[in-house]
Amino acid sequence: MGDVAMTVPVVRALAQQYPDIRITIASRAAYKPFFDAIQGVNFYEADFTRQHKGIAGLWRLYKGLRALHIYAVVDLHNVLRSKVITKLFGWRGKKTVATDKMHDARKLLTAEKNKRFEPLPSVVSRHADALAQLGFPVTLGTDSLLPKLPISIDILDTVGDKSGQWIGIAPFAQHRSKVYPKDLMQQVIAGLTVIPGATLFLFGGGKDETRQLKKFAGENANIHVIAGGKMTLKQEIQLISNLDLMLSMDSANAHMAAMYGVPVVTLWGATHPYAGFAPFNQPASNALTSSREQYPMLPTSAYGNKTVPGYEDVMRTITPEMVIDKIDKVLKAKG
Repeated sequence: MGDVAMTVPVVRALAQQYPDIRITIASRAAYKPFFDAIQGVNFYEADFTRQHKGIAGLWRLYKGLRALHIYAVVDLHNVLRSKVITKLFGWRGKKTVATDKMHDARKLLTAEKNKRFEPLPSVVSRHADALAQLGFPVTLGTDSLLPKLPISIDILDTVGDKSGQWIGIAPFAQHRSKVYPKDLMQQVIAGLTVIPGATLFLFGGGKDETRQLKKFAGENANIHVIAGGKMTLKQEIQLISNLDLMLSMDSANAHMAAMYGVPVVTLWGATHPYAGFAPFNQPASNALTSSREQYPMLPTSAYGNKTVPGYEDVMRTITPEMVIDKIDKVLKAKG
């Protein structure tokens, strides 16, 4: 989901700066709401569980896209499935390019020895580079952000009319090495609940995450748990676009908030913004990283899926006081 969200600013820039071209996004149906507000963009649903499953399914997907008279293909994901589709179009003589995933540079950044601790270009800028190779250079900036969405009545019936500051918290990530310790997160939430007029929204999915979010919330009337099927992704996006701030791990919620220009404070464990996955158009100072003085091998992974013995508690170097102070400063700067 985060990978798809990071394509949104580039797609919007392309649609705005080249209004005469037709853009088709091929992705899972669940992610269609990301692109609904971008004029000039069509969405082609890829069903990798049934219709487009396996080699035969990819062939059906290719034929469906080919019928749209595609002029050129840019592979913004650069994984096996998308590579197959891109290659098929290339064999038909179509122009094709793919986002550079910079594997070698990432390996040096996350190496245990002979580490090269230097920032890589952001993934969003690499998407833009791919478009430039096709002959469609784009300029990225605040114009690439999506407009705030109106909140539907059914959401307001659940969370109430907006008053004061709305703060979103997304305390989970796909890998444990990117998740802030539960006891520290509980302290952060407790510190944020005392902000006058603040309402907190805790985002997650699945039974285990929903259960934990309810523990975080306790009996606080100013905390809403947005999990357990309470809202569709489309409804969550409406809510997120109206937040005053999002606190997130290195995960999809950070990118979903960023594509609407919502200020995002991110917490980083085994991963690091230098890998290029920082949320779009956010100040570098909003990223709180684990201490490299105490844990010099950081970052140990680009995605958080690699564990290093002795590095299980790196995120404890980010104290709850640091998180609360940063959120307070960002909210005050926002006004």
